[in-house]
Amino acid sequence: MRLSVQTAIRGVLGLQLMLAVFVLLGQAGPSFVNFDAPKLPSFETPIRPGDQTRRYTRDLPPVPNRPYEMPAGLPSRLSLEPVEGNVDALALIGTISPGDADRIIPELAKATPNFLYLNSPGGSVADALILGRHFREIALDTRISDGDVCLSACPYMFAGGVERLVAPNGTIGVHQHYFGENVFLPAFLAVEDVQRGQAQVMAHLDAMGLDVRLMRHALSTGPDDIYIFVSDELEAYHIVTD
Repeated sequence: MRLSVQTAIRGVLGLQLMLAVFVLLGQAGPSFVNFDAPKLPSFETPIRPGDQTRRYTRDLPPVPNRPYEMPAGLPSRLSLEPVEGNVDALALIGTISPGDADRIIPELAKATPNFLYLNSPGGSVADALILGRHFREIALDTRISDGDVCLSACPYMFAGGVERLVAPNGTIGVHQHYFGENVFLPAFLAVEDVQRGQAQVMAHLDAMGLDVRLMRHALSTGPDDIYIFVSDELEAYHIVTD
């Protein structure tokens, strides 16, 4: 049975309020918050159940034989790239910057692909939500190819795909969205807006057919780390389709 959005929101609100306390303490200075956290392994260390948290990086890994040509360096804004030998597909690559949704949606209307390869370290949550909803409205499928990543806010775009596929060596991960120095809450939230803002994300995931309980991993993973879903979780949370 899928958890209702309302029940899930109530369940995570307590955690978010606890995080708000850390926000205020962190802003007061490092003497109030001084955790000696263990050093997490890098992305090169294989993921296995129970060992799924890695240090977050915005650098996209080099991958041979991608189905599309990767631009030199990580694009600072989302970029639509052609897929060699497949006129029905495009690749959406790079950081999700504020305003990208307004720019990418008209480009998709001109290109009219059937599916998108996503490769992004994340970025603007608001733009990711808008793009994810648009993908569903125009019946796009979304894919993550071998070696590519969809991290942070990127899964909210990925969730919009009608059919969602992740290759065996593709990576999807979530965390708390970073908001300035010493702040742990998602970027588009103020402390007083915690419940309302979290409801926006959860309502989006629920509307896209995903299990909103996946957000517990995001809320419990700091912005400098990333929680990587294993294949069983991708299926259990309906992140991928059958």
